[in-house]
Amino acid sequence: MILKKHALSRLLITALGSMVGLGALPAVDAARKPNVILIYADDLGIGMLGCYGQKIVTTPNIDRLAAEGMKFNNYYGGVFCAPSRWSLSTGMHDGRLGGWKHNAPGLLIRLDKKNTPPEKATELLNQYVEKSSAPIPKKEVFMAQIPQKAGYKTAQFGKLDVGFLTNHDRVKRFGWDFYEGYYSHGRCHGFYPPYLWRNGERFELEGNTRADCGKMSEKGNEPVGEGGETYSQNVFIEGILKYIRDHKNEPFFLYHSTQLPHGPVAIPELHPDYADNDKLSLAEKKYASMVKMLDDHVGLIMKELKAQGLDENTIVAFTSDNGHEMYYGPKQNVHKQLANGEKANLTDNKWRTSNGGDVFDGAGGRAGIKRSGYQGGMQCPMIVRWPGKIAPGSETDILSAHYDFMATLADITGTRMPRGKDSISYLPTLLGKKQTKQHNYVIVNNGFDRMGRSALISQDGWKVVELDRKKDAFQLYNIKKDNEERDELSAQHPEKLSSLKKQLVSELNSKRPDLK
Repeated sequence: MILKKHALSRLLITALGSMVGLGALPAVDAARKPNVILIYADDLGIGMLGCYGQKIVTTPNIDRLAAEGMKFNNYYGGVFCAPSRWSLSTGMHDGRLGGWKHNAPGLLIRLDKKNTPPEKATELLNQYVEKSSAPIPKKEVFMAQIPQKAGYKTAQFGKLDVGFLTNHDRVKRFGWDFYEGYYSHGRCHGFYPPYLWRNGERFELEGNTRADCGKMSEKGNEPVGEGGETYSQNVFIEGILKYIRDHKNEPFFLYHSTQLPHGPVAIPELHPDYADNDKLSLAEKKYASMVKMLDDHVGLIMKELKAQGLDENTIVAFTSDNGHEMYYGPKQNVHKQLANGEKANLTDNKWRTSNGGDVFDGAGGRAGIKRSGYQGGMQCPMIVRWPGKIAPGSETDILSAHYDFMATLADITGTRMPRGKDSISYLPTLLGKKQTKQHNYVIVNNGFDRMGRSALISQDGWKVVELDRKKDAFQLYNIKKDNEERDELSAQHPEKLSSLKKQLVSELNSKRPDLK
């Protein structure tokens, strides 16, 4: 039975006190393959976690993953949802030609507002997805197909596509044996959907009636709990715990692509740590409670693994899709300030969450936020825990990105990687061994028009940021010395700027080698 509104929050407090080229290889542990769980937060800035410096919101369960595992300090996602998820799912950097494409997410909301019968709505959904989505090449191999080939059961909970609207056939093509969640990213912006999807079937959520899934305003000043009765994240954590129990006797790969803490802010109840904090606005209290719920859910997953005897043989990874975003205002014209600085090509005219506009400093002082080519838009947390394999409390500065998860997963599950992927396994680093194969650089692409705010980060710490390719406007930073990107260095190092700029543009114009 789905837990409604306040029930799971009370439980939390109590409980927590191309198939071408794929071939089997020996597993890391032939006697018993390790389970793998990937928790993928949504718009969670690296500075929102205690282990990365957060001071107001406490995240003890995620911090415990870091204390008992490895924390990455030079890790990159995308700059917004769709390219980030495509990169993770394909093992390719998101600047490749013929890569990801997103469609409009609002069809299901429009159909629901018209009270379209479910069968007709599904028919129209399938027609639209077929017409509007990028075709999936026959040689394409997705993340979940890697462990699937090794005999793992695969499951996804939450946001079900790379962006922004999908259907059953596409989710199955991505390699998921079981799934539960949203077909539409537009509906994900509300937390009280009238229905969700489980393996191709709609199932209703009690007490939720709004076609927009209870989406709140960007101001975040609506009463707590408004929007419906059944909070989607409570549905997902219940399903995840059940899946772990039901599959405890077989290896599984579980991917939780959570909505939290993407806004607009909405929560069934304020967490007691913040409910009476008179230094926070109502929207800030809600946001803090959403981050706290995410941390609580991580704690419930870890508790269930121990209860089922799976803790020692389960790898748990935690990351976020892209950089920080503010859903609790005022944003103080964040993107306008960034644009002004870029237009003038000033050394430092960038908005930072540490400038006073963000009480939480969610990007940890880094320049920019989501959709920015600066560190605050793309540098993400990554934490991996594997008892007995990963040294507790270890950290790494290895240059890595979301697209490296696929090769790492292949190494863990004993599956051969498809040829041509950009992905490089960081399993040696996790195990404390020498990392012989590393990136010379990673690529992060803004994506919307392929012409702005993309970046290349080199292994030796140099970073080139594309401001406007048509105007030949690029900036240069050394993030090993200046991760906040305060000192623009193109005038001092014109040859370095030229070489990195040439490499970035080449990568953004490159075809996919994995599909040849």
